[in-house]
Amino acid sequence: MTDLATRVAPTRAPLLRRAAPALLGYAAVRALGLVVLAVWSAARGKNAFTLLTARWDSLWYTRVAELGYGYEVRLPNGDVHSSLAFFPLLPWLERLLHAVAPLSYAGAGFVVSLVASLAAAAGIFAVADRVYGPRAGVCAVLLWAVLPVGIVQSMAYSESLFTALAAWSLYAVLTGRWVGAGTLAALAGLTRPVGAAVVAAVWVAGAVSVRRGRDASVSFGRERGTRHAPGARDDEHAPAPRPGASVAPYAPGRRRALGMLLAPLGAAGYVLWVGHRTGKGPLGYLDVQAGWRNGFDGGYAFARFVADKFTSVPSALAGSGLIAGVALLIWLYVTGVRARQPVELLVYTGVVLALALCASSYFGSKPRLLMPAFPLLLPLARALARPRTSRSALLMAGLAVAAAVYGAFWLNGSGPP
Repeated sequence: MTDLATRVAPTRAPLLRRAAPALLGYAAVRALGLVVLAVWSAARGKNAFTLLTARWDSLWYTRVAELGYGYEVRLPNGDVHSSLAFFPLLPWLERLLHAVAPLSYAGAGFVVSLVASLAAAAGIFAVADRVYGPRAGVCAVLLWAVLPVGIVQSMAYSESLFTALAAWSLYAVLTGRWVGAGTLAALAGLTRPVGAAVVAAVWVAGAVSVRRGRDASVSFGRERGTRHAPGARDDEHAPAPRPGASVAPYAPGRRRALGMLLAPLGAAGYVLWVGHRTGKGPLGYLDVQAGWRNGFDGGYAFARFVADKFTSVPSALAGSGLIAGVALLIWLYVTGVRARQPVELLVYTGVVLALALCASSYFGSKPRLLMPAFPLLLPLARALARPRTSRSALLMAGLAVAAAVYGAFWLNGSGPP
């Protein structure tokens, strides 16, 4: 055997080293957003840190971290806002960090979000790099950073934490790390209700892997004139055994099954606990959400909200913008389908889109609810990865400035609910 026959392809740099440009770019965009927010807030006599850590949902999370569950607000119209609507992972992390560091609960939430946003950026890069290469990975991270509501990534909210867990769970599925994927999916399910999207991605990808493994084993058995035992080598990502090593024929299937079993435990566990605590059984969490006027109506309420915008000329412009935005989201998703994105990404994105657009929740929150749907950015990332680096950098710089200004304006106004 010659040297040419034994030569192997050069090894790639470690993932985090490949992700370094994306993470540096992401940190620069977020730093710019925070600086602009601080200057804008000071000019208006407001405190930027308070805007990031002590308003809206941030207050509910810190209250759970400090006092536990059980707090309720009864509104004059009869609605009951309960802290049980907020999943526990972020408050747990806030409580842990408060216990080990000289930070308030609000400060702990801010630190958790900063670290989680970097982890999310790394996870988004890992997924995009795996599917389309490192240039697309960098562009995907920067596009996620310059979203108009990107300032939420630096708030003491759960969006960054959830996106980090979701992205790394999807990457684990893409690389055949089923137990890790299931564990991360379980943690995502303890973070937000949309954790169901990660669970669905793991389950569907697992089912597809089983089917492919069976088809491959049957095909192999036919070629050899014998039927291969179903599941014996049904993990398409499993590495080939080393020469002389013993093979545990059903180990890959067990790991996949364990990952699929772990995936729903976080969300299911919390929902069942809420049902037990409220005394209303498995559907108790839905009653809690109903107290917040949250529910799933197939998009009827959102459609009415958009239609009501066309009652006057000024608001009709906003209505047209909403329709254009929804059309863009659908186009990006269809583009991903046509580009044959991995099934786990398509399932995850589809569920996130459905839950965000078809829920009857407060409509001003929909942009941030869509933030975890980062695979929608992959078609744009591929397009941006083609031109020269200087052009892409110039475009990203302009978007970063626009996002920073808009985020400061938005957060100093009504801001995200």
